[in-house]
Amino acid sequence: MPSYTEENYLKAIYKLAEAQPGQEVSTNSVAEALQTRAASVTDMLRRLGEKGLLHYTRYRGVTLTAEGRRLALLTIRKHRLWEVFLVQQLGFNWDEVHDVAEQMEHIDSDLLIRRLDEFLGHPQFDPHGDPIPTAEGVLHRPQHRLLADLRPGDQGVVVAVKNTSPAFLQYLDKVGIKLGTHLEVIDKITFDNSLEIRIISSKEYLVSAEVSRNIFVTD
Repeated sequence: MPSYTEENYLKAIYKLAEAQPGQEVSTNSVAEALQTRAASVTDMLRRLGEKGLLHYTRYRGVTLTAEGRRLALLTIRKHRLWEVFLVQQLGFNWDEVHDVAEQMEHIDSDLLIRRLDEFLGHPQFDPHGDPIPTAEGVLHRPQHRLLADLRPGDQGVVVAVKNTSPAFLQYLDKVGIKLGTHLEVIDKITFDNSLEIRIISSKEYLVSAEVSRNIFVTD
């Protein structure tokens, strides 16, 4: 099994690759994501390449091998299952779970994770609406769209959030938006693309374009 640090690298590379399909991930973007020096990243990429977990070409970038992708998804699976456990069983709020799950995702026990998955009832999504990879490393991505893409008169149900920072999640709590919230777009402000929305059975709010680009909804 890869080390704690190696798992973090594989997970970071996987997420960066998902954000830019078809492109190699640059050393600088990995360094920025992990908040470390580019020289340290280069050394680690070489090590992971020697283990057959990624393909690294200097000055071009990096791509994960099939095994590197599998291990990255396994780490993501553990992280998201622990987030579900923390919210459902220990009463954590959705803005409190990320840092704790970051530590728990590195526990090396297939039996524990299998039992955890069974105990939780095999959840498909974490508390932020992100899909949980299967034990076989399959990730099913649901069909949804950004709140920003809705037009006046459109309605949608919040199914996920793109930004999972505590500050953003606390803002959503403040205005009463969570997974399952039914929204209606009342108006779109031409000046800055902010949206006037109504939370069904509640009141109206004005949310910025930045907020609307970080909320996924489905019809």
